[in-house]
Amino acid sequence: MWVLVICLIAFLVILISQWLQKWLNPKCKGRLPRGSMGLPIIGETIQFFSPHSFYGIPPFISKRMTKYGSVFKTSLVGNLVVVSGDSELNQYIFKEEGKSVYCSYTESALKIMGEQSLLAYHGVFHKYLKNLTLSMIGPESLKEVLLHEMDAVTRKYLHSCSSYASFDVKEESANMVFEYFAKKLFGYEEAKASKKLRESYKAFLDGLISFPLNIPGTAFHACLKGRENAIKVINNVINERKSSQKLCHDFLDFLLEEAKSKDTILNEAIIVDLVFLLLFASYETTSEAITLVMKFLSDHPSVVVELTKEHEEILKNRKNEELGITWTEYKSMTFTHMVINETLRLGNIVPGIFRGVTKDIEMKGTTIPAGSTVMVCPSAVHLNPAKYNDPLAFDPWRWEGQELHAGSKNFVAFGGGSRLCAGAHFAKVQVAVFLHYLVTKYRWKKIRGGDIIRKPGLVFPDGLHIQISAKYK
Repeated sequence: MWVLVICLIAFLVILISQWLQKWLNPKCKGRLPRGSMGLPIIGETIQFFSPHSFYGIPPFISKRMTKYGSVFKTSLVGNLVVVSGDSELNQYIFKEEGKSVYCSYTESALKIMGEQSLLAYHGVFHKYLKNLTLSMIGPESLKEVLLHEMDAVTRKYLHSCSSYASFDVKEESANMVFEYFAKKLFGYEEAKASKKLRESYKAFLDGLISFPLNIPGTAFHACLKGRENAIKVINNVINERKSSQKLCHDFLDFLLEEAKSKDTILNEAIIVDLVFLLLFASYETTSEAITLVMKFLSDHPSVVVELTKEHEEILKNRKNEELGITWTEYKSMTFTHMVINETLRLGNIVPGIFRGVTKDIEMKGTTIPAGSTVMVCPSAVHLNPAKYNDPLAFDPWRWEGQELHAGSKNFVAFGGGSRLCAGAHFAKVQVAVFLHYLVTKYRWKKIRGGDIIRKPGLVFPDGLHIQISAKYK
């Protein structure tokens, strides 16, 4: 009997040892990048999800880059992940979209963002959905329609905020973008709605970057519940629109009409996820960018002087100061775009970009095996002293003479390749409009706050409050 027990234990020890050996040394035809797989199953997920300070490359990344180099392996949520802070490899990864790599997110991330969302599709389907999105928020729509609406709403919000003792920049700018874009997107008006969509999105955001444990009481569960409630509101609007057959001349009208086309892949599930993700991405990332630029301007008065000079020159050349910003004026805001680019470089609003690997990738003596995931880390490039002199300094003048409206291998704030962020122009236009009216119409000062907490994938500006008053009364 004892012999049988001992043999069974020995057999289990051998099995576990073999499994651990496979875990610690993933299958690869070449030489894997150096790194650690962490603990069995959970890998280094807990360390990866730890909050950290705003400045610098995230400690999880920087410590491993120091130890293993700019490209290293790890394990996150049970998956082999190769993290890249190498600008050449990153550029290659973006160019290989649809060939040896594809947009890849974990099953839990797709549950959050939507299994029918833009993130879930590849190739021709992705191109089709991206083109639909660009028809709503791309340069042509911005030039012809959205710039005028942004202008009017921004003026209204700043005028309203000037009556407050102080206001939270993140909260008010998020409300501003949410208000006009939700209406433009699918006719939704928070003030008239019985179920408040903004509250559902707040619950969604609070658990967006959290350990994927879906049980009551966890942040991940709250996030999924927030998404579920938001989807109900969007579905209700769609059902009402279809039953009434009333045209509201918004993006939803266009999508529902497109879904009737014989040759389309579009269906109601895709429309719901597209509306959900577009609204979230538009107001959340844009309000983060506005808050970050305000934080940097508060700490750098010389930048404010130069910015004010540029915008007052625009007013000087305008026949009527009360007319809104034109597309020509927006494109002429050279220093403003330098400020925005520097904010995005230092802010790194999207610190991780994930791609699945379908074919072995060999570069610089190592192999990234098929079946693994690559995480492109923009902050490792943006804060690399070999690429940017004094990289932690906020210095818009470093952009003088450079291309300001496109990415490069050393500037990947909006990703790259065929999946370059469709909302890049939208966010930059909104920030520029906000800055124009702030520096030309108001005096302002920071009252309190401005500390930034960062989690993988999100930036949390902590209560930056400013006070503004009209320059001319």
